[in-house]
Formats: sequence, C-alpha cells, structure tokens
Amino acid sequence: MSHPPADIAHAVSSRALRWLHDNRRYGALSDLPDADLSADRGAYKALGETALATSLVLRSGAAGTTELTLAGDLLTFCWQQTGEGTLLYERLLRNPLKTDPLETYAHFVRGGFRNRELDALLAHTVPLTSTHAAEHVPNRRLGVANAIRVSGLDEGPGTPRWAALTRATWLGNTPDPWHIDWLTAYAVTHTVYHLTDWGRLPAGLPADLVDYLHRWLPVWTDIWAEAGHWDLMAELMIAEMCLTDSHVDAEDWQRLADVQHEDGMVPRDDQPVDDDPAQRFDDHQHPTIVAVIAGNLALTRALEAPQPN
Repeated sequence: MSHPPADIAHAVSSRALRWLHDNRRYGALSDLPDADLSADRGAYKALGETALATSLVLRSGAAGTTELTLAGDLLTFCWQQTGEGTLLYERLLRNPLKTDPLETYAHFVRGGFRNRELDALLAHTVPLTSTHAAEHVPNRRLGVANAIRVSGLDEGPGTPRWAALTRATWLGNTPDPWHIDWLTAYAVTHTVYHLTDWGRLPAGLPADLVDYLHRWLPVWTDIWAEAGHWDLMAELMIAEMCLTDSHVDAEDWQRLADVQHEDGMVPRDDQPVDDDPAQRFDDHQHPTIVAVIAGNLALTRALEAPQPN
C-alpha cells in the first residue's frame, strides 16, 4: 500500500480543523431552533458534517494531541447545539418518516455521545418498514444503513440488506465510467463511504467494485482537479483511501495543500472567495470539513502500513 506524504496530509488536516474550530460561531443554530428547522436548515446540515469529521478524528486517534483536543471541543460544541440530542429527538418524534435525525445522531454516537430518549425512540423506529422504505436516492439509503450500524441497531428487523442496497446504486452497476457527471461522482464517493463506514470496513466493498474504483478513481480525481473543483477532488481522494490497497498520488495532496488558504480554509472551487468572514464560512465550510477527513484518513492509513525493516 502506498501513501501520500504524511506531513502534507497532517498539515492540511490540522490547519483545516483549526479553522473550523476558530470559526465555529458562524455555524451556530439560532437561539431557539424548532424541530422543523425552519430557520436553521443549512446550519443543521453543516453541524452534522462537522460532527462526522470530528468523530472520525477521535475514532482513529491518528492526529496529534492538539488536533484531538480541537476535535473533542468542536464535537462537544455541535452536541450542545442540538441540546445534547434533544433537538434530534424532537425532530424524529414529530417527523417519524425523516431519517436525518438518525443519520446525524450516528456521528455523535461514534464520538461517544448518547441521548437516552433518542435511543429509545430509535429502537422503536429503526425496525419499522417505513424507515427502510423512505424515499431516498440509493446512496442515501446506504447512509441510513450505516447510521443504523454505527448506532448499534443493526440486528433483527433493523438489519440493513447491504447487497441489495449496494447494487441499487450507480456504482453498484459499474457503468461506463465516462458517463459520469458532477452529482453522480458525489454519489459514488458516498456509496464508498457508507459501505466502508468511512474506511473502517474496507471489506464492505464487493471485489468487483474495488477493481472498478482502483481503475477509475484516479481518472475522475484528475478531471475534477483540472476543473478546479477542489471539494469533489478531495472527496474522491477520500473514497480511494477507503479501499483495500489504496493509493492516492502525492500530486493530489500537493494540489490540495496549494489551494488551502493560510488560515486553514479550503475553497470549494477556483472562483473568488468572499472576504466577509461569515459568508466565507458559509461558502467554504464543507470543503474544509472534507479536508479534515481526507488528511485524517491518510494519517490512519500511513500508521496502518507495515514499517520497513
């Protein structure tokens, strides 16, 4: 297994995590968020993504002491923003067909947080047919399945049907690789993330999909790098690192490091960046979160590699 330079990956991830931590106030929910999130929909989604990234940093333990402290503080901030899970509980209680409370909660569970009332409600709703039949695109169904697994609810009637869910996706059909567009590329990456639980279970990908991805992920990464779409480029890099015998070209890491701003922010694409701090955070929080995940997973893979004699 080959790895990107660990020092570049660590530097990118560390700076990105620091920027998210220092600017977290811009991602806070309103003082009294309601269960329908009428005024907080974007912030709610971003909090969940931040919780994902920080939970992965804490799960691996690959980062340094400073990064682990920042990740813990940021995850705690996100948990407090949900009222320690109360917002997720109320959202699911009032909207029983929605799966985002479960999907968001799984990130907090991974990081060591639990809400007793929400646990009890999920124990009731996860086995229901409606939870598994929710009208989602196929890769999102896998997201629900992985959230069930991470939350420890994947037994009995709540057990996901992984094989059927996998083959329902675009990737699961290994289509003509040149017939891929921007949205489908994101779907491919998330199919990989959910099947492997963000690299923890690389064997979750069937062998034919692994072969297909090893061949085409580098091509797609180059395409979106040339297009200046740094967010998708980094997401494709993460997908590669979720595979067995993963390989990410050092040039990809250098490109990501070169576009990262001095303060740690990673821009979404090659378009001008707004100078207003709040708008800057809103526009570029997601690619910066992606950079945290990419760098952390690269460090994890480097630590797992056999050491030379």
